[in-house]
Amino acid sequence: MRQEGRRRVAGNTLAFLKNHAPFNKMKADALQAFADKAQLVFHSAGSEIVGPEAGNVRYFYLIESGKVQARQAGEVTVTEYSILSLGAGESFPIGAVTAGRPSTNTYTAVDDVFCYQLPAEDFMQLMTSSPEFNLFCTQYIASLLDQSRCQLQLQFAQRANEQQTLNSPLVGIGSRSPVAVAPETPVRAALETMSAAKVGSLVIAGEDRKPVGVFTRSDLLDRVVLADLPHDAPISQAMSPAPFKLEEHATAYDAMLAMATHGIRHVLVTDAEGKLTGVVSERDLFALQRVGLRQIRQSIDGAHNVEALQQAAADVRQLSFNMLAQGVGAEQLTQFISALNDALTRRVIQLNLETHNFDGIEWAWLAFGSEGRDEQTFSTDQDNGIVYAVPDGLTVGELKTRFLAFALDVNKDLDRCGFPLCKGNIMASNPQWCLSLDEWKEQFSQWIRVPQPEALLNATIFFDFRPLFGKVELAEAMRRHLLAQTSSNPMFLRAMAHNALDVEPPLGKIRDFLTDLEPDHPGKIDLKKYGSRIFVDVARIYALATGVHNTNSVQRLRLASKRLSIRDDEVNAVLEGMDFIQFLRLQHQYLEGEPGTQGDNLINPDDLNELDRRILKESFRQARKLQTRLKLDYQVN
Repeated sequence: MRQEGRRRVAGNTLAFLKNHAPFNKMKADALQAFADKAQLVFHSAGSEIVGPEAGNVRYFYLIESGKVQARQAGEVTVTEYSILSLGAGESFPIGAVTAGRPSTNTYTAVDDVFCYQLPAEDFMQLMTSSPEFNLFCTQYIASLLDQSRCQLQLQFAQRANEQQTLNSPLVGIGSRSPVAVAPETPVRAALETMSAAKVGSLVIAGEDRKPVGVFTRSDLLDRVVLADLPHDAPISQAMSPAPFKLEEHATAYDAMLAMATHGIRHVLVTDAEGKLTGVVSERDLFALQRVGLRQIRQSIDGAHNVEALQQAAADVRQLSFNMLAQGVGAEQLTQFISALNDALTRRVIQLNLETHNFDGIEWAWLAFGSEGRDEQTFSTDQDNGIVYAVPDGLTVGELKTRFLAFALDVNKDLDRCGFPLCKGNIMASNPQWCLSLDEWKEQFSQWIRVPQPEALLNATIFFDFRPLFGKVELAEAMRRHLLAQTSSNPMFLRAMAHNALDVEPPLGKIRDFLTDLEPDHPGKIDLKKYGSRIFVDVARIYALATGVHNTNSVQRLRLASKRLSIRDDEVNAVLEGMDFIQFLRLQHQYLEGEPGTQGDNLINPDDLNELDRRILKESFRQARKLQTRLKLDYQVN
């Protein structure tokens, strides 16, 4: 009977382990060893499980149910947190049991808790026999991230596969809200409907929603203008009757074959009763094919107008999603998005230079903010400016007037290509950010000399600049001036550090996350404001302090850490945390965003799976750790 009881307990343990990392990746014999050696122990609410006074740690603990609070002991800061909440599937104290020393934290049961308790010698044996467990304990966050990426990529890959195969049913392709009018609608009213909806074709359908014809722009010329058809004539006199239709279960391949066979550009989609449910165009089918980098670059470089660039911008987004599904990391992906957006911006500038002449004038178009850092996500508005040198014979005022007119045209065209105008008016068409080289230098110096709140805010945007077009040397001169000023002004850096510590990671003392920091979005966390911004702000300060010219946050942290003699494993853990938060932002913006609209950075942690919640918590801890170091380095309370 006792043996049967142990067998059942071991079976329950195995079932629990298979739901939690890293055990779900471990081999069966290693799991069985854990199940055989570990004991399930009860700890009543309020009781201490292990602490520094207990001496060298004798057990590795894995929480089966309940909450455990980790509280740092003593007054000396040795970890990035003072209080931490742990839940089911989380383990402790990994560092102490691995090193065979007392715990630096006191672990207390918040409520009634059950923990698997594995003796230290069995823990060390498991470390030796299981590579997965060893990796988990030595590279804790990195191993979690790898598993999460696999999950996310599987999700994306499934979605990509569904969206991009020609075997996909038409029910999920093209417009699901086709613009339709009745046959008796006057031609003029039909044209006004097309204009308002910004479409090139109309479906003509009866009251029963069954389509009877199609009217396109080409019909306008042949059947209305050249045929002298009165504008009050019914649209049925100008439409192409008996349109080609396919039911929803037909595939994209069927639609492609129909277009090739019948020489048509649109196929109407109907339900089983013949009622209109959608329209698939030639362009929709083209979009199903994997869009290649080469084709996008060719289309950008060869674009003769903004309309062509609008399609290229949509292709950039589609290709970025494909790369996400193929496992490209957030760092590489954001740089890739920025690189293609750079090419697109340069083409917009070139097109506008056809009507604005600056021959003989040295100038450069500057990118600020996330674009300046090569960190653009799917949702990015404009942050740009202009720097120019004043040649003999011209005045600053004359040049500014000409550059502002040019910049206004560029800003409008970028907006049409999907880069919304900046709500804060940080754009080259704003006289404040269209400056000569001397004016930019003086502006930077002024912010550094008098680090008022507005100056510090501007520093977080404008100090992340890089040239996109024009005379690169002007931007380099700005960079040299900036670094010379900041490196000789520790008070400014301290003020920036103080500013960077205004926002803390949303980690709760009892709950895993604080989700009530944004009154307008209860239950959600802003991953940009409370996540990636923290890494970006700290990276900027250390870069300015150590003379790093790069603007990308990852590069800044890597280079600055070398100059500050910070260990590689410490920096890698920080970068992995930042990478995961950026990855979640990209995932959220793509999966949750509405087509044609800007996605946000607000996530509900309850919507995440357990693994992602744990990694997000670990990532926020890395952000807190980074802030703790900044606080110590700049003596900010």
